[in-house]
Amino acid sequence: MKLTIQLGFLSAVNIGISLLFQWYVFVKLGPGVETDALFAGMTVPQLVLAVISGSLMHVLVPLLAGEDEDSLRQNAWGFLVLIGGLFGLIALLLYAAAPWWVPLTVPGFDLAGRSLTVDLTRIQLIGMVFTAVNGVQLAAYHARHRFLLVEFTPILVSITAFLLLVWALPRFGVIAAAWIATLRMGMQTILLAPGMGLPTLPDLKSATIQQAWQRIKPLLLGTAYYKTDTLVDRFLLSTAQSGSLSLYYLAQQIYGAISQILNKAIATPLVPALSVFHKAGDVINFRRLYYRKLLQVCVISFAGLLILWIFGQEMLSILIGYGNTKYNDVEKLWWIMLWLSGMFFGATVGQIATSAFYAIGNTKTVIYMAVTNYTIYIPVKIIAFSVFGIAGLAISTTIYLMTNMIFLIYLFQQLKVK
Repeated sequence: MKLTIQLGFLSAVNIGISLLFQWYVFVKLGPGVETDALFAGMTVPQLVLAVISGSLMHVLVPLLAGEDEDSLRQNAWGFLVLIGGLFGLIALLLYAAAPWWVPLTVPGFDLAGRSLTVDLTRIQLIGMVFTAVNGVQLAAYHARHRFLLVEFTPILVSITAFLLLVWALPRFGVIAAAWIATLRMGMQTILLAPGMGLPTLPDLKSATIQQAWQRIKPLLLGTAYYKTDTLVDRFLLSTAQSGSLSLYYLAQQIYGAISQILNKAIATPLVPALSVFHKAGDVINFRRLYYRKLLQVCVISFAGLLILWIFGQEMLSILIGYGNTKYNDVEKLWWIMLWLSGMFFGATVGQIATSAFYAIGNTKTVIYMAVTNYTIYIPVKIIAFSVFGIAGLAISTTIYLMTNMIFLIYLFQQLKVK
């Protein structure tokens, strides 16, 4: 319980500062073309981040947990070389081709908006490489059960980045926000480097790396597919009223921040703990820990949504009712969050079931289920947006993630953990 509270606190501070970064940009510039372009430019880098968090961490941590220090260090460096090289190449190709593919993701923007989105996307593609490397570094820390340090480091980086933003945004505009976000990820990579241990010649043919590759292949392909959800959102919202994309993105970020706090406080330490029980064949303690955490997250998530439903509009007024934002913007954001409430509950509770699957090395069930649901969901989302606008988009997302959660819990219940 002490570790959960400490992780929750550090994660809340870290994510709070990250939200402060986006809040400052939002209230300083207001919802409009610049913020729409900035958040649209984050789409592909954040897609990569989602793939990394949905693949690397859940595969590497169970494999590295419990290994002796020499093996852990050598395998961690092997993963870093492979992942860093792969995403470096992807970033280079996407950077070069940005003038062709970025405008296709925001067809509703005018020429100036599309041009600005290209520039902002290119800047953030650089940060994408650091994000990928961070994924390996975090896995190495988590496998050693060093959770607190990896939560404290981003706090230092984020405070520095925010102070730099306050100085640079009024002088250089939205471009400064993109560069500082990229710089923040680079600084984090440098500060987390000691956790990898002394550099060693990686053995790319080791049994652990080969096993990781077998587990990660379906995750990379499946996650890259169903995480394009945000890309579809940006595509659709680019045709809506100016500022709609920014408000929808902000609603997702608020929910995402709270989900991340719960995940880091509860789900993150759960994976290595369940992995140890699984390797020891201790089914009773495995199940007991899983169900306790599942109930805990259900209660916390429902209580949070209840607070939003009752006091949400007043809280959001305090949060963003400044600068260039208007009362209508606050009210619209509140309604978007109400429509997306099932997204929050489904994602947080579903993450516990997902963590249990990954702890036993089962990556295929989660991916196959997610890919199937997503394939059905995409045309439903497009139709819902065409008919009901943002409300249809948000409600269809709620139904999708709640369905995912129910299936994950049911499938794990039917699974015989040995």
